[in-house]
Amino acid sequence: MTATITTMAEPALSRCSTIAGAGLAGDPLPPTALRKLFAWLSPNFPVGSFSYSHGLEWAVEDGTVRSAGALEAWLADILRHGAGWSDAVIFHHIHRAVAAGDATTAAELNELAVALQPSRERHLESTAQGRAFLSTVVATWPNACLVSCAERLQDKGDVAYPVAVAAACAAHEIPTEPAANAYLASFVANVVSAAARAVPIGQTDCQRVVAALSSHVEHVARDSAEASIDGVGGCAWRADIASMKHETQYTRLFRS
Repeated sequence: MTATITTMAEPALSRCSTIAGAGLAGDPLPPTALRKLFAWLSPNFPVGSFSYSHGLEWAVEDGTVRSAGALEAWLADILRHGAGWSDAVIFHHIHRAVAAGDATTAAELNELAVALQPSRERHLESTAQGRAFLSTVVATWPNACLVSCAERLQDKGDVAYPVAVAAACAAHEIPTEPAANAYLASFVANVVSAAARAVPIGQTDCQRVVAALSSHVEHVARDSAEASIDGVGGCAWRADIASMKHETQYTRLFRS
């Protein structure tokens, strides 16, 4: 997939440009940044993440995921070859655009992120959480850069979840790599929580899966930081098909 992204900076986000070089990868993460990530990516943050399974519910019904080992393999593929990778690449590019005050690129990247959703339910999963996240962060943790960015993104309609989180992190000077790590870890935790209810898998086994996937999260967050926007894409076809099949699944606990 090849996407053309403009690089013209706009005045709308010029107040953010002073943070473009903030938070280098080797710098320690300030406690204030840690607290924001803990709050924003907590299950208590009102984005409704508990109601989405990313197609896992159909994979459970189909028999593909019926154990902790199968869940780990399913999620590892999504992280490396599916939405996890694409979201992470877009996350880094959005973070840089917002930090540089480049409103045009941020808006175009958001349009790409929304268009990448492979099914109606995955579109809902990303955009409903993105909209809820952005409106809540602006209402509770506002700053001039974030408010300006949110206005521009919401102007275009839907906002993808990774775009909303990355924009907030950039506006609050949270470095991109730890922020991407936290975003991906939150995604894993949410799907594992869905598995605890749908498979079901015991709590200890769930945490074993989370621990086993931590290295995948770290690698994807790091590798995606070096990827160009042309690197967006994936081949986790079964996960995408699962989200399509879920739309007509007879008994459902989740919205995706």
